[in-house]
Amino acid sequence: METIGHLPFIVGSYAAALVIIGGLVAWIAVDFRAQRRALADLELRGMKRRSASPTQHRPMEEAKEKA
Repeated sequence: METIGHLPFIVGSYAAALVIIGGLVAWIAVDFRAQRRALADLELRGMKRRSASPTQHRPMEEAKEKA
């Protein structure tokens, strides 16, 4: 069977794809946490989001406590 000779290439390709996708997911997760911390820090300094109403301020405080 001819596909047995290509098995290392196929397995390697799938492994490389998994490593790349896993790295991208990890990068997004780390960046998301950093952005959330930066936003919480700005809000603690007194900066407000223009789109935020006074009732929406509480979730960012909770997010900072969880981070």
